[in-house]
This record gives sequence, structure tokens and C-alpha cells, in this order.
Amino acid sequence: MTAAEIFRRRELTTMQRIQRALHRHPEISPLCVLLAALVTFSFASSRFLQPSNLSLILQQVSVVGSLAIGQTLIILTAGIDLSVGAMMLLVTMVIGVLAGKAGVPGWLSLGIGIGVGGFAGFLNGVLVAQVRLPPFIVTLGSLNVFIAIALLMSGGRSIPGADLGPFLVATNLSFPVGPFQFTVGAVLVIAMYLAVGFALSQTAWGRHVYAVGDDSSAARLAGIQVKRLLLSVYTLTGVIVALSAWVLIGRVGAATTSSAVDANLDSVTAVVIGGASLFGGRGSLLGTFLGAVIVGVFRNGLALARFDVLYQTLAIGLLIIAAVSLDQWIRGVKAQR
Repeated sequence: MTAAEIFRRRELTTMQRIQRALHRHPEISPLCVLLAALVTFSFASSRFLQPSNLSLILQQVSVVGSLAIGQTLIILTAGIDLSVGAMMLLVTMVIGVLAGKAGVPGWLSLGIGIGVGGFAGFLNGVLVAQVRLPPFIVTLGSLNVFIAIALLMSGGRSIPGADLGPFLVATNLSFPVGPFQFTVGAVLVIAMYLAVGFALSQTAWGRHVYAVGDDSSAARLAGIQVKRLLLSVYTLTGVIVALSAWVLIGRVGAATTSSAVDANLDSVTAVVIGGASLFGGRGSLLGTFLGAVIVGVFRNGLALARFDVLYQTLAIGLLIIAAVSLDQWIRGVKAQR
């Protein structure tokens, strides 16, 4: 055997080790991208690493980051939800109409909104799990339904925060943590990541989510109630979306259907950049959180460097393509086994 052949074998073995490591820990690749972006943009602008700017990035990604939690759950089961943003706007208007027009107390309006979100997610789950319609088609249809209902309820008009009461806009209240400024909404989003992340990694339900996404037929043969699990995932996603609506109301300072219009696809973007596989069974909430922050870092960093907004869109598009390409390569681990 020649030295060149030995070198090639060693190189292949190294690449296979990297491939397997990325398969086991999907958050590694977005973490590397985030660190590289932080270093790059710190040289592009002296203001980038200032605590006030980093705090702003976290606040900006809080809404999409919270939606991405539910999107991650659904993508882990090999589905996709194109309606999460529309569902959030529907819940926003339900809360706004109840609190701003009907005079219902803010806490009760939020409770009803959470119920509406959970029910909307449950309906999506019934169509996917029981009727066995493709998740893409189901959520594409419900996207239009939710938007239409939200517009009919509001008449296309926004409800200002002054009419909603202090409770519903409290998610925008900020407080200092050292040199950083955190909002109540950002803390709520972090708490959701911790709670759902614990459920995914430390409970039987979480292991079943991964099993169904990896191979639903094998999961069914192993005794997992696949239909019941999918219903729970879609219903929980609806509840998470409703809490995202509360964060959105505080962030915008009003209940309106004109905000977060790109939230549906932005949530998918965060999950994909975060290392989750669109084919299901692989991903983590830590990766999703990093993916959401990466999107915020790129947009903020390019804006501070005075790049046109079109370049921000270009950069995010290239990141998506690179993430999906990396996922295809990582999935080759199964073929090697």
C-alpha cells in the first residue's frame, strides 16, 4: 500500500468521524457558524459586540425563535407546519378583540387565546394523523383559513396596546442583567426552550417524537401510539404559538395582522439552519435556538456594515441551501451502517 493510499484512508476516516459527530450532535454546525459570524461582524463594526446591540438581537429574534420551538417538534416527526405564523396572528386578534373591544381581562383573554391556539393545532393534527393528509398540504390550507378568520375578526384594523391593558403588553418590559437588557418576552421564550428541551431529551414522549420521525412504521411496530403522539405534537405546537402571540403583542405594542408576515418561513429557516433534518428524526432545540440567533446576527451585522437589505436576504438564502446540503451529507451515516 502506497503512502498516498494510506493518507486517503486516514482522510476518509476523519471525514466519517466528523459526519457521525454531526449526526449525533446537530447543534455543532450552527454553533460553528454563529461563532464565525460573531467574529466576522465584530471586525466589520465596532458597535456589533456592544451589550446593547446583542440585547437588541435577542429581542428581535424572540418571536420567530418561539415559533421555531413548535416548528422543531413538527419537523422532528418528519412533518412541516406552514401555518404557525398565521395561527399566531389569529390568536393575536382573538386576544386583541376580547381585551380591546369586549373588555375581557387581559389574563382571561390570554387564556382563551391559548385555548384557541391549542385547538387550531389539534385540528391540524387530526387532519395529519387521523385523515392522513400530507402536513404540507394541511398547513398550507390552514394558513389561509387562519389569516382569513383573523382579518374577518379585526376588520383589518389594529388594536393599540393602550386598549389591551398592561398585562398583555408586559412582555416588552425590560430589566438589566449585568450590562445586558432582557425583556419579559425574551425570558418567556428561553423558559419555553428549557421546558420543551427537557421534555424532548429526558422523557419517553421526547424519545417517541424522535422515533416517529426516524421511522414511523418501525415506531408503530415498537408499540408507540403514532397517531396519539402526532396529535400531542400539533396541539402543543398550537399552545406554543399562542404564547408567541403574547410575545408579539408586547414586541409590537398592539394586536395587528400586519406584523410578522414572514414568520411562517422564518421559523422553518431557523430550524433548518439549526441543524434539524427536514426528513425527521434528527435535530435539537439548542440547534434551533442557535439557528434563530444566527438569522438575527446576520441581519443585524450586515445592517451595521451598511449592506443593502437584499444582501441580508441573499445571505439567509445561502445559509439555508448550505444547511440542507450539509443535512444530505450527514444523512449518509445511515447508508454506511
